[in-house]
Amino acid sequence: MPGTALEKWLAPLGDAATLLGWIAGERAICKTGRWARVASAFPHHGEENCLRGSRGSGTIFFSHCNLRCVFCQNYDISWEGSGREVAAEELAALMLELQDLGCHNINFVTPEHVVPQVLESVEIAVGKGLRLPLVYNTSGYDSLRSIELLDGVVDIYMPDFKFWDCDTARRLTLAEDYPERARDAFRARHRQTGDLVFDKEGVALRGLLVRHLVMPEGLAGTREITRFLAHELSADTFVNIMGQYSPAAQVVRKPDQYSEIGRRISHEEYLEAFEIAVEEGLHRFDHRPYL
Repeated sequence: MPGTALEKWLAPLGDAATLLGWIAGERAICKTGRWARVASAFPHHGEENCLRGSRGSGTIFFSHCNLRCVFCQNYDISWEGSGREVAAEELAALMLELQDLGCHNINFVTPEHVVPQVLESVEIAVGKGLRLPLVYNTSGYDSLRSIELLDGVVDIYMPDFKFWDCDTARRLTLAEDYPERARDAFRARHRQTGDLVFDKEGVALRGLLVRHLVMPEGLAGTREITRFLAHELSADTFVNIMGQYSPAAQVVRKPDQYSEIGRRISHEEYLEAFEIAVEEGLHRFDHRPYL
């Protein structure tokens, strides 16, 4: 298939043995072979207001992940890999089905480890009439190579910014380089799409939407993260500051090992995170509590 999105992704890798192994379905840390594994696909009415609109966000949850967050709320999907493998044509058909259901966008959840499969499928879907904005809903731990390949394909980037501190990232995600990788990736995403813009109904069309989960004891580094977003990207960065942290996954299984995050955040911690974001210069939020 000369010139396809898949071939363009594979070509720079160069190592024939690596390519043959990938095509044959060999699996590494992300446990993904030739085909993407999909856990679910449906119109999601629980996403940010500007994504779900009145008809839902066409969400496709991919199984597995390139991080190992010890507090993962989707442990069965990200750690255990529940779901089934789908070929490119079937993944494209899922996108078109969600479009037919009236969804405002196609929302790829945890897609970093299946970028080549997504690109291959999007090419097929567009050829068959896909016209919706594409949302790249990610942990924030993305390679610059992936973001380069997604330029002109993704309309809305929705990454998490989980942690500012390397030691915290290593302990809670097994990725010590998460903060550095995240900062580089945020700069690249913002250069591509700019600040988030909406249609006349308030539904997002293009740009960067950042999620930040408030953690107990301030472990996420909210001040440093919001300062980075406001001063190194844009004060107009659109942010969802999330207060739904709850102990899950390994935190529940090994409570003594993760005692510092073995509780929900307090209402005061949640309000403080908003106050910090405003102090650092941000003003566009998915929602804003009374301060």
